[in-house]
Amino acid sequence: MQSKGYLALVLHAHLPFVRHPEQERFLEEDWFFEAVLECYLPLWERLDRLIQEKVPFKLTLVMTPTLMTMLKDELLGRRLERHLDELIELAEREVHRTRKDTRVQPLARLYARKFKHAKKIYQERCQRDLVGAYARLQETGALEIITSAATHAYLPLLEPYPLAVAAQVRTAVESHQTLLGQPAKGFWAPECGSFPGLESWLGESRLGYFFADTHGILHAQPRPLMGVYAPLLCAPGLAVFGRDQQTSNQVWSASEGYPGHPEYRDFYRDIGFDLKRKQLGPQFFSAGKRKQTGIKYHRITGPTQKKEFYRPALARKVVQKHAAHFVAERSRQIERIAKLTKGLGPTVVVSLYDAELFGHWWAEGPSFIEAVLRLIAQDDQNFETITPSAYLERHPCQQQAQLSASSWGQGGFHQTWLNQDNEWIYRHLHWASGEMIRLAAKHPVASALLTRFLNQAARELMLAQSSDWAFIMKMKTVVPYAVRRTTEHLQAFQSLRDQIQNGQLDISVVSELENRHNLFPTLDYRCYRKDYQAPKRSPS
Repeated sequence: MQSKGYLALVLHAHLPFVRHPEQERFLEEDWFFEAVLECYLPLWERLDRLIQEKVPFKLTLVMTPTLMTMLKDELLGRRLERHLDELIELAEREVHRTRKDTRVQPLARLYARKFKHAKKIYQERCQRDLVGAYARLQETGALEIITSAATHAYLPLLEPYPLAVAAQVRTAVESHQTLLGQPAKGFWAPECGSFPGLESWLGESRLGYFFADTHGILHAQPRPLMGVYAPLLCAPGLAVFGRDQQTSNQVWSASEGYPGHPEYRDFYRDIGFDLKRKQLGPQFFSAGKRKQTGIKYHRITGPTQKKEFYRPALARKVVQKHAAHFVAERSRQIERIAKLTKGLGPTVVVSLYDAELFGHWWAEGPSFIEAVLRLIAQDDQNFETITPSAYLERHPCQQQAQLSASSWGQGGFHQTWLNQDNEWIYRHLHWASGEMIRLAAKHPVASALLTRFLNQAARELMLAQSSDWAFIMKMKTVVPYAVRRTTEHLQAFQSLRDQIQNGQLDISVVSELENRHNLFPTLDYRCYRKDYQAPKRSPS
């Protein structure tokens, strides 16, 4: 069947920088272990299988600089393997404990096999390097990996200090080049937060495209002829793609989305909260409190406390049903849009999702992605998958426009990251941004030691700017941790700034911070200067 349009699937893989060498075990590092084992590793395996079986597909993956840095970190790699070994041991104990329970025993065995398989995939096929493993997938042309802001800062709230925005973009682009060996073609504005003027800094870094939320496109000036179903040119050589709301609702919606089906595995019911302490072991407690283990025996069932046991075979059938529904809906959607926009250009439906949904929150998510890609690859489909850069190569932008400010957060603008729970952080972030810009302007050149202080000051500021901390404060989850991280980075920045200004540089201070916060080894504090010249990038 002739293709009438395209689907651009974009998965945004991100975690804040949660490396804590100062402690042997740190609860928030579990976020990293869980995401690797439940999302990034299973997703890699399924994409690799599609490539090995020569199933044609195109997928775009955002890998944020903080996530890639952690995936490459030797300390976190060792701790990840330790975590895996502990899960394997726990699962084997569960196999023994449930040996007389015919309902649970098959599930316990499933987890024992799953964790052993994950260890084998990570160590043997990925060679303990997931960034490198994904880079090899990119070399096949099926996958396109793009970047995001250096520490996932919410850029619209840095707008009063444009060079702080520039520093986040510049550092991200250079980090991506260093870690993957090739330049990023596109950019994910954290939280899809865009504002008029962002395009100048993206264009400066020679990025080809980025994404905006639906209303940021629909309220652009002039109004877009094809709505969100074709990119707009917002600066020379820079396009913006809009998020499709229909595909978002089908997957994200709590009431309508696929992940809420009663046959799927329940995320919240975990043996870490069900078993006795002695059955778990001390490693599955943090500060005396229980925590998730990843072993979950129940399915969603419904809005009830009485959860029924998980049935993997039935869940797999539901995955196939949902994948078929998703693909059929895209076919009808593209057919309908193509009729409405006939003569204006080819339709592209851009589906944006957090990658961690697929596997971590929705256990069957990676299988859903694989099933969707297999179905679209069949000959009888009226559309195909595509990456944004491939779309632009085939179909250059036909309309130029100025974006409206927007985000994909609640309310569509900035209120998730600026509200009564977190507004206090911005006067400090803005002060520090201004100080960093002044320091960079004052020191166009610096001694080796002063350069270390200036570079680390830039790191601490960027880490304080992470949108994750404001989001956590708003959502009221691990608020003390988010407050602590924000204040610690700001205090570290101020300490470094004071020493720079006083000319009294304590090398022990900067050395300790460099050890704890070891991201962006090629960072250059001059990225906060107007006259900054980025290192030359190899051609795409």
